Amino acid sequence: MHPTDFHPDLRAAARWLPRGVVKAWLLPLLRRIPAPSQKLPAGVTVTERPLDGRGTASLRILRSTPSDGPPRPAVLWIHGGGYVLGRAKTDDARCAHLAKRLGATVFSVDYRLAPEHPFPTPLDDCLAAYELLHREAAALGVDPSRMVIAGQSAGGGLAAALVLRAHDRGLPPPAIQLLVYPMLDDRTVLRTVDDRLHRLWNPASNRLGWTSYLGREPGGEGIPDHAAPARRSDLRGLAPAWIGVGTADLFLDEDVAYATRLREAGVPVTLDVVEGAFHGFDAVTPGAPVSRRFFDAQVEAIERAFATPR
Repeated sequence: MHPTDFHPDLRAAARWLPRGVVKAWLLPLLRRIPAPSQKLPAGVTVTERPLDGRGTASLRILRSTPSDGPPRPAVLWIHGGGYVLGRAKTDDARCAHLAKRLGATVFSVDYRLAPEHPFPTPLDDCLAAYELLHREAAALGVDPSRMVIAGQSAGGGLAAALVLRAHDRGLPPPAIQLLVYPMLDDRTVLRTVDDRLHRLWNPASNRLGWTSYLGREPGGEGIPDHAAPARRSDLRGLAPAWIGVGTADLFLDEDVAYATRLREAGVPVTLDVVEGAFHGFDAVTPGAPVSRRFFDAQVEAIERAFATPR
């Protein structure tokens, strides 16, 4: 793939974006950068509540007004950042647009980050949020039969892992798992890849993220599937999935393989592969036509899941 093979909507951004921005020595600095101010659509309110009495993790709640009426669908959104970066607030604009388009309440998890909080702590925080949504559905005004587990990048990996953990615990499944270029397989660090087309997240960043999250060298034996969902041997009985990834994304192969294995296990899957798209393309260029189409596809997948009898 030649650099001119980036999607036409993304070529300008690809010229200036770095291949990998996450480095161990940069983490403290990157974490101090404030989340950029975002223009939210009119009529969306944002509130925050702790997940527990210790205040170690929290939920941002985005609702479109009016907030009364019948129970609404719920989206549990999990932000990206390679397990080492990111905040729920960074995705407020995306979550607000989801709330408006779906008439849903979106709950964005501010989970604890590695390496200070390695696996299973971030996943525990996401599970606590999912259990809270079911336990307090009536008070929150949401319909537990129309819930979505969704996430982007490392958040997509956590979303897939949360679906596994909920299944293994006998919790109600979501209507759909929405996995946006998810980070699923620590064994990708073992591959030799052509790094020239990767943007934002490259093999060096990937090794740092997985090492921080797992608390050990990735790619070896004994990694639990709740940490790296691609290691799961039996995918039967899981919630339907939508998986989206670009052809210039480091996660392309692992995401396509996971979609294939889900289908082979009898799980309904929609796989959306975007030609010439790099990792995080829709976050970098949200107004580009290819990014808007990618977002529309996610909304449509959720709407189809809500309309499908369960």
